[in-house]
Amino acid sequence: MAFMKKYLPPILGFFLAYYYYSASEEFRPEMLQGKKVIVTGASKGIGEQMAYHLAKMGAHVVVTARSKETLKKVVSHCLELGAASAHYIAGSMENVTFAEQFVAQAGKLMGGLDMLILNHITNTSMNLFSGDIHLVRRNMEVNFLSYVVLSVAALPMLKQSNGSIVVVSSKAGKMASPLVAPYSASKFALDGFFSSIRMEHSVTKVNVSITLCILGLINTDTAMKAVSGILNIDASPKEECALEIIKGGALRQEEVYYDNSVWTDLLLGNPGRKILEFLSLRSYSLDKFINN
Repeated sequence: MAFMKKYLPPILGFFLAYYYYSASEEFRPEMLQGKKVIVTGASKGIGEQMAYHLAKMGAHVVVTARSKETLKKVVSHCLELGAASAHYIAGSMENVTFAEQFVAQAGKLMGGLDMLILNHITNTSMNLFSGDIHLVRRNMEVNFLSYVVLSVAALPMLKQSNGSIVVVSSKAGKMASPLVAPYSASKFALDGFFSSIRMEHSVTKVNVSITLCILGLINTDTAMKAVSGILNIDASPKEECALEIIKGGALRQEEVYYDNSVWTDLLLGNPGRKILEFLSLRSYSLDKFINN
């Protein structure tokens, strides 16, 4: 109790000041010039727009999704926009072997990797959960497990480049949301896994940043179709959303919040959690892990 009275107020003050007032480095498009970037789920929606932004910035881009024909068009437009290079590799992230091989192939095409942007999801509709375990399994395998597989495969290259992992998530991965329980579970899993890995990178001095992107409703065709007649809120533009994700990754931010509400960042950012995570490290004996 004495510790709480003595140390908690200044610790709380420090974190609140850091969280609300610390100035981030200003983003500059040239940060991405010549960088080697993977974008998954890039045949449409936010992923497609990220590929186009990266192309305009002069990055090398490898995109993936299931649709080979659509990816061809995305790559062609990336080259028109000024990409240093652009390639596609089509396949399904339900196939773990494809996910592993894809990263290796992309690395060979670009000669390395600076940023891995994980954006793909399985098809999702809004319904009350009816006990469909297969649906839960598919969401966890595509929306979560494949992200882990891809990040593990990419980590050796990212360590060499001091690169970044960017994980596209959702408000449904930070707060309870009806009608999307399997999807929400997979997004909560992303937060738990990648936030823990970020902490491990910090204590073991691995210079690979992890940015978790918390998105509200975005006006992609898929999302608008899913929420039609169910959710009555304004959607945010996918083009701007895509740019904010790239900015967050380039600036190595821990979390990016993009939504049409000014309250989202303030209420879901949760400095209390950051304080508890910081204090919890005092309870660990990490020397034997760090030394190894």
